[in-house]
Amino acid sequence: MNMLKTVFLLTVLTLLLVYGGRLIGGEQGMTFALIMAFVMNIGAYWFSDKIALTMAGAKPVTEAEAPDLFRLVRGLAREASMPMPKLYVIHQPAPNAFATGRDPEHAVVAVTAGILDLVTERELRAVLAHELGHVRNRDTLVMAVVASIAGAISYLAQMAQWAMIFGRSDDEHPNPIGMLVGIIVLPIAALLIQLAISRAREYGADGTGAELSRDPLALASALRKMHGYSKQVPLPVNPAVSPLFIVQPLLPGGFTRLFSTHPPVEERIARLERMAGAVLG
Repeated sequence: MNMLKTVFLLTVLTLLLVYGGRLIGGEQGMTFALIMAFVMNIGAYWFSDKIALTMAGAKPVTEAEAPDLFRLVRGLAREASMPMPKLYVIHQPAPNAFATGRDPEHAVVAVTAGILDLVTERELRAVLAHELGHVRNRDTLVMAVVASIAGAISYLAQMAQWAMIFGRSDDEHPNPIGMLVGIIVLPIAALLIQLAISRAREYGADGTGAELSRDPLALASALRKMHGYSKQVPLPVNPAVSPLFIVQPLLPGGFTRLFSTHPPVEERIARLERMAGAVLG
């Protein structure tokens, strides 16, 4: 169900891009929007992992430096029939983790120093299984593509804004209302769809990670701990990489549900507990 929802929302996001290009620049604008999205997606495919790691302040770690981390990830990767991902550490006290990379052969799992101190080994294994779930489900690539398309829509809106301010005649813009829609509504719609896809992929990774670790209660316990810590000390990272983390590192403002990059932790925990009950039953 989460995958179907993601495909549907990604389709809507692409249609918004095409519509925005046509609204702002006619047939030429639509063609330009498609070309821009294609170029940005190529860049996201090849470089999204490097960009994410740099923005998160992640550094590579060796097996000699983190033997337990390597042991847990290697065991999970073997069980999932996946290649061993590269491992990185973010030297921050707030507990969190994320995965990136265009496919399992180029996957990276990054954890903060804080999570290694806060959770038990059982809970850490469940968190790592969640991140490998993102890799297995191709979420790391999907979210890079989504970010690229949403970014292209925002760029089109900025172009339309400058065009209206500096200079084109009414003949060149026969539909000024349409232009305003493109400038104001489309970027907001793209953001909401991007956030909805992000939330759906978190639910999916919770399920895949719980299945891989065979321990949904451990993941629920880890989420509870990390969420409680984040309320006191949010992880200081660039907002652009916030959707990647297992727990939202930046505390949201007033519109928590609508503009949150993650589902409510309470709902995620409840789902995991129901999953554990079904397994026990």
